[in-house]
Amino acid sequence: MNYFNLFSNILVTTGAQRISITDLQRNNTELFPLELHDIITGLKTKPIQEVIHSYDTESQQFVKEYIDILLDKEFGFITNGNWDKNFPPLSYEFCIPNEITNAYLILDHLNDLLKIEKSLSNLGTEHLAILYRNSLLLNEFNHIEKVFQNSTITSIEIFSKFEENIDQNFIDRLEPLCARIFNLIFYDCAQPPFKPKDKYKFLVSFVKENIKLNSCGKVDLKYFNTNLPKVLEAVNHNSCLHKKIGVDSNGNIKNCPAMPQTFGNIKDTTLEEALQHKDFKKYWNLQRWHRSL
Repeated sequence: MNYFNLFSNILVTTGAQRISITDLQRNNTELFPLELHDIITGLKTKPIQEVIHSYDTESQQFVKEYIDILLDKEFGFITNGNWDKNFPPLSYEFCIPNEITNAYLILDHLNDLLKIEKSLSNLGTEHLAILYRNSLLLNEFNHIEKVFQNSTITSIEIFSKFEENIDQNFIDRLEPLCARIFNLIFYDCAQPPFKPKDKYKFLVSFVKENIKLNSCGKVDLKYFNTNLPKVLEAVNHNSCLHKKIGVDSNGNIKNCPAMPQTFGNIKDTTLEEALQHKDFKKYWNLQRWHRSL
Protein backbone atom coordinates (compact mmCIF):
# COMPACT_ATOMS: atom_id res chain seq x y z
CA MET A 1 0.00 0.00 0.00
CA ASN A 2 1.11 3.60 -0.64
CA TYR A 3 1.58 6.18 2.10
CA PHE A 4 1.80 9.97 1.90
CA ASN A 5 4.67 11.57 3.85
CA LEU A 6 4.39 15.23 4.77
CA PHE A 7 7.82 16.88 4.94
CA SER A 8 8.70 17.99 8.48
CA ASN A 9 9.34 21.56 7.27
CA ILE A 10 5.69 21.92 6.20
CA LEU A 11 3.50 23.74 8.73
CA VAL A 12 -0.28 23.43 8.42
CA THR A 13 -2.38 25.99 10.30
CA THR A 14 -6.17 25.84 10.48
CA GLY A 15 -8.37 28.92 10.37
CA ALA A 16 -12.12 29.35 10.56
CA GLN A 17 -12.69 29.02 6.81
CA ARG A 18 -9.33 28.09 5.25
CA ILE A 19 -5.98 26.55 6.08
CA SER A 20 -2.52 27.91 5.42
CA ILE A 21 0.35 25.67 4.42
CA THR A 22 3.78 27.13 5.08
CA ASP A 23 6.93 25.77 3.47
CA LEU A 24 9.59 26.75 5.99
CA GLN A 25 12.40 25.85 3.60
CA ARG A 26 11.16 27.98 0.72
CA ASN A 27 9.78 30.74 3.00
CA ASN A 28 6.38 30.54 1.33
CA THR A 29 2.79 30.41 2.58
CA GLU A 30 -0.31 29.47 0.57
CA LEU A 31 -4.00 29.30 1.41
CA PHE A 32 -6.21 26.28 0.70
CA PRO A 33 -9.83 25.18 1.35
CA LEU A 34 -10.58 23.90 4.85
CA GLU A 35 -11.43 20.38 3.66
CA LEU A 36 -7.78 19.79 2.78
CA HIS A 37 -7.02 19.76 6.50
CA ASP A 38 -9.12 16.60 7.03
CA ILE A 39 -7.38 14.90 4.09
CA ILE A 40 -3.90 15.71 5.42
CA THR A 41 -4.95 14.53 8.89
CA GLY A 42 -6.16 11.23 7.42
CA LEU A 43 -2.95 10.76 5.43
CA LYS A 44 -0.90 10.98 8.63
CA THR A 45 -2.54 7.85 10.05
CA LYS A 46 -3.89 5.87 7.08
CA PRO A 47 -2.69 4.61 3.68
CA ILE A 48 -3.63 6.76 0.69
CA GLN A 49 -6.22 4.33 -0.69
CA GLU A 50 -7.92 4.01 2.68
CA VAL A 51 -8.22 7.79 2.94
CA ILE A 52 -9.65 8.03 -0.59
CA HIS A 53 -12.21 5.27 0.02
CA SER A 54 -13.37 6.89 3.26
CA TYR A 55 -15.13 9.47 1.06
CA ASP A 56 -18.20 8.93 -1.09
CA THR A 57 -17.74 8.10 -4.77
CA GLU A 58 -18.42 11.67 -5.92
CA SER A 59 -15.83 13.16 -3.54
CA GLN A 60 -13.05 10.64 -4.22
CA GLN A 61 -11.92 12.43 -7.38
CA PHE A 62 -11.55 15.69 -5.43
CA VAL A 63 -9.45 13.89 -2.78
CA LYS A 64 -7.14 12.54 -5.50
CA GLU A 65 -6.79 16.04 -6.95
CA TYR A 66 -5.89 17.44 -3.53
CA ILE A 67 -3.21 14.77 -3.10
CA ASP A 68 -1.86 15.69 -6.54
CA ILE A 69 -1.67 19.32 -5.42
CA LEU A 70 0.30 18.32 -2.30
CA LEU A 71 2.73 16.42 -4.51
CA ASP A 72 2.98 19.15 -7.18
CA LYS A 73 3.74 21.74 -4.49
CA GLU A 74 6.35 19.33 -3.06
CA PHE A 75 4.75 19.41 0.38
CA GLY A 76 5.34 15.67 0.66
CA PHE A 77 6.06 12.43 -1.18
CA ILE A 78 4.71 8.88 -1.53
CA THR A 79 6.34 5.71 -0.25
CA ASN A 80 5.36 2.09 -0.77
CA GLY A 81 4.76 -0.20 2.19
CA ASN A 82 4.95 2.28 5.06
CA TRP A 83 5.80 5.84 5.99
CA ASP A 84 9.39 7.02 5.65
CA LYS A 85 10.81 7.36 9.18
CA ASN A 86 13.77 9.52 8.10
CA PHE A 87 11.93 12.81 8.64
CA PRO A 88 11.49 13.34 12.40
CA PRO A 89 9.12 16.11 13.54
CA LEU A 90 10.51 19.63 13.39
CA SER A 91 11.39 21.18 16.73
CA TYR A 92 9.28 24.28 17.43
CA GLU A 93 11.52 25.50 20.22
CA PHE A 94 12.34 29.20 19.95
CA CYS A 95 15.18 30.93 21.75
CA ILE A 96 16.93 34.21 20.95
CA PRO A 97 19.40 36.02 23.23
CA ASN A 98 18.53 39.62 22.29
CA GLU A 99 16.58 41.45 24.99
CA ILE A 100 14.88 43.46 22.21
CA THR A 101 14.96 42.37 18.56
CA ASN A 102 12.90 45.09 16.88
CA ALA A 103 12.27 48.78 17.51
CA TYR A 104 9.70 51.07 15.91
CA LEU A 105 10.19 54.83 16.13
CA ILE A 106 7.73 57.56 15.13
CA LEU A 107 9.71 60.76 14.72
CA ASP A 108 9.14 64.41 13.89
CA HIS A 109 12.88 65.16 14.14
CA LEU A 110 16.14 63.25 14.54
CA ASN A 111 17.43 64.97 17.69
CA ASP A 112 17.05 61.97 20.00
CA LEU A 113 18.51 59.30 17.72
CA LEU A 114 21.91 59.17 19.46
CA LYS A 115 20.31 58.58 22.84
CA ILE A 116 18.03 55.90 21.42
CA GLU A 117 20.92 54.21 19.56
CA LYS A 118 22.88 53.65 22.78
CA SER A 119 19.92 51.96 24.44
CA LEU A 120 19.07 49.84 21.41
CA SER A 121 22.66 48.60 21.22
CA ASN A 122 22.66 47.80 24.94
CA LEU A 123 19.54 45.70 24.35
CA GLY A 124 21.01 43.93 21.33
CA THR A 125 18.42 45.28 18.91
CA GLU A 126 19.03 44.30 15.27
CA HIS A 127 16.05 45.63 13.31
CA LEU A 128 14.72 49.17 13.26
CA ALA A 129 11.69 50.75 11.58
CA ILE A 130 11.36 54.54 11.47
CA LEU A 131 8.18 56.39 10.57
CA TYR A 132 9.22 59.96 9.85
CA ARG A 133 6.27 62.32 9.75
CA ASN A 134 7.97 64.77 7.41
CA SER A 135 10.12 64.38 4.34
CA LEU A 136 13.71 63.30 4.97
CA LEU A 137 16.47 65.19 3.19
CA LEU A 138 19.50 63.47 1.71
CA ASN A 139 21.75 64.57 4.57
CA GLU A 140 19.18 63.30 7.09
CA PHE A 141 19.24 59.82 5.54
CA ASN A 142 23.01 60.01 5.81
CA HIS A 143 22.72 61.09 9.45
CA ILE A 144 20.57 58.04 10.27
CA GLU A 145 23.15 55.74 8.70
CA LYS A 146 26.02 57.36 10.62
CA VAL A 147 24.18 57.19 13.96
CA PHE A 148 23.81 53.41 13.65
CA GLN A 149 27.06 52.58 11.86
CA ASN A 150 28.72 51.13 15.00
CA SER A 151 25.54 49.82 16.60
CA THR A 152 23.92 46.37 16.81
CA ILE A 153 21.34 47.49 14.23
CA THR A 154 21.76 45.47 11.02
CA SER A 155 18.69 46.60 9.06
CA ILE A 156 16.67 49.81 8.91
CA GLU A 157 13.29 50.33 7.27
CA ILE A 158 12.21 53.94 6.74
CA PHE A 159 8.79 55.43 6.03
CA SER A 160 9.21 59.02 4.85
CA LYS A 161 6.69 61.49 3.49
CA PHE A 162 6.96 61.99 -0.25
CA GLU A 163 8.02 65.33 -1.67
CA GLU A 164 8.39 66.43 -5.29
CA ASN A 165 12.20 66.57 -5.06
CA ILE A 166 12.29 62.79 -4.53
CA ASP A 167 13.00 61.48 -8.01
CA GLN A 168 15.32 58.94 -9.58
CA ASN A 169 18.28 61.29 -9.25
CA PHE A 170 17.57 61.65 -5.52
CA ILE A 171 17.57 57.85 -5.08
CA ASP A 172 20.73 57.50 -7.19
CA ARG A 173 22.51 59.96 -4.90
CA LEU A 174 21.15 58.27 -1.79
CA GLU A 175 22.17 54.73 -2.74
CA PRO A 176 25.93 55.03 -2.04
CA LEU A 177 25.18 56.44 1.43
CA CYS A 178 23.16 53.42 2.56
CA ALA A 179 24.63 50.43 4.36
CA ARG A 180 21.84 49.41 6.76
CA ILE A 181 18.79 50.92 5.08
CA PHE A 182 17.16 48.03 3.22
CA ASN A 183 13.66 49.33 2.57
CA LEU A 184 12.38 52.83 1.74
CA ILE A 185 8.68 53.62 1.62
CA PHE A 186 7.62 57.08 0.52
CA TYR A 187 4.03 57.62 1.62
CA ASP A 188 1.36 60.17 0.71
CA CYS A 189 2.49 59.95 -2.91
CA ALA A 190 -0.31 60.57 -5.43
CA GLN A 191 1.76 59.51 -8.44
CA PRO A 192 5.08 57.58 -8.33
CA PRO A 193 7.78 59.76 -9.93
CA PHE A 194 9.43 56.74 -11.57
CA LYS A 195 9.38 52.96 -11.57
CA PRO A 196 12.04 51.74 -9.12
CA LYS A 197 14.65 49.42 -10.63
CA ASP A 198 16.33 46.37 -9.13
CA LYS A 199 19.75 48.01 -9.35
CA TYR A 200 19.50 49.52 -5.87
CA LYS A 201 20.74 47.67 -2.80
CA PHE A 202 17.51 48.61 -1.02
CA LEU A 203 13.84 48.35 -1.91
CA VAL A 204 12.01 51.52 -2.96
CA SER A 205 8.25 51.90 -3.05
CA PHE A 206 5.71 54.71 -3.29
CA VAL A 207 2.29 54.47 -1.65
CA LYS A 208 -0.73 56.74 -1.91
CA GLU A 209 -1.84 56.27 1.68
CA ASN A 210 -0.73 58.43 4.57
CA ILE A 211 0.89 55.96 6.97
CA LYS A 212 -0.88 55.88 10.34
CA LEU A 213 -0.47 54.02 13.60
CA ASN A 214 -3.26 51.58 12.77
CA SER A 215 -1.53 50.59 9.53
CA CYS A 216 0.24 47.82 11.44
CA GLY A 217 -3.16 46.14 11.91
CA LYS A 218 -3.55 45.31 8.24
CA VAL A 219 -3.70 41.57 7.59
CA ASP A 220 -2.91 40.24 4.14
CA LEU A 221 -0.99 37.24 2.86
CA LYS A 222 1.50 39.55 1.13
CA TYR A 223 2.58 40.87 4.53
CA PHE A 224 3.35 37.40 5.90
CA ASN A 225 6.94 36.74 6.87
CA THR A 226 7.49 33.00 6.67
CA ASN A 227 11.17 32.56 7.48
CA LEU A 228 11.74 29.93 10.15
CA PRO A 229 12.70 32.22 13.10
CA LYS A 230 9.61 34.43 12.63
CA VAL A 231 7.29 31.43 12.34
CA LEU A 232 8.75 29.80 15.44
CA GLU A 233 8.39 33.08 17.32
CA ALA A 234 4.74 33.26 16.27
CA VAL A 235 4.13 29.67 17.40
CA ASN A 236 5.57 30.36 20.84
CA HIS A 237 4.83 34.04 21.46
CA ASN A 238 2.85 37.09 20.38
CA SER A 239 5.11 37.93 17.44
CA CYS A 240 3.76 41.51 17.21
CA LEU A 241 4.94 42.38 20.72
CA HIS A 242 7.52 39.80 21.81
CA LYS A 243 10.91 41.49 22.25
CA LYS A 244 9.62 44.63 20.51
CA ILE A 245 9.82 48.23 21.71
CA GLY A 246 8.40 51.46 20.31
CA VAL A 247 8.72 55.20 20.78
CA ASP A 248 5.88 57.46 19.63
CA SER A 249 6.19 60.99 18.24
CA ASN A 250 5.96 62.48 21.75
CA GLY A 251 8.84 60.38 23.02
CA ASN A 252 6.65 57.97 24.99
CA ILE A 253 8.13 54.49 25.33
CA LYS A 254 5.71 51.65 24.60
CA ASN A 255 5.69 47.99 23.74
CA CYS A 256 4.04 49.13 20.49
CA PRO A 257 3.48 52.78 19.47
CA ALA A 258 -0.20 52.00 18.76
CA MET A 259 -0.85 50.83 22.34
CA PRO A 260 -2.11 53.29 24.99
CA GLN A 261 0.10 52.27 27.93
CA THR A 262 3.42 54.09 28.28
CA PHE A 263 6.47 53.13 30.32
CA GLY A 264 8.15 56.52 30.55
CA ASN A 265 9.48 59.09 28.11
CA ILE A 266 12.89 59.16 26.47
CA LYS A 267 13.42 62.63 27.98
CA ASP A 268 13.85 61.11 31.44
CA THR A 269 13.68 57.31 31.02
CA THR A 270 16.01 54.97 29.17
CA LEU A 271 14.68 52.08 27.09
CA GLU A 272 16.48 49.73 29.47
CA GLU A 273 14.55 51.19 32.43
CA ALA A 274 11.24 50.96 30.56
CA LEU A 275 11.89 47.30 29.80
CA GLN A 276 12.12 46.56 33.54
CA HIS A 277 8.56 47.79 34.20
CA LYS A 278 6.45 44.91 35.52
CA ASP A 279 3.85 45.31 32.76
CA PHE A 280 6.14 45.80 29.76
CA LYS A 281 6.19 42.09 28.89
CA LYS A 282 2.56 41.51 29.85
CA TYR A 283 1.40 40.55 26.34
CA TRP A 284 4.60 39.00 25.01
CA ASN A 285 3.47 35.40 25.36
CA LEU A 286 -0.12 35.62 24.11
CA GLN A 287 -0.03 33.09 21.29
CA ARG A 288 -2.02 33.85 18.14
CA TRP A 289 -0.64 31.17 15.80
CA HIS A 290 -1.76 27.64 16.59
CA ARG A 291 -0.24 24.95 14.42
CA SER A 292 -2.71 22.16 13.76
CA LEU A 293 -0.46 19.51 12.16
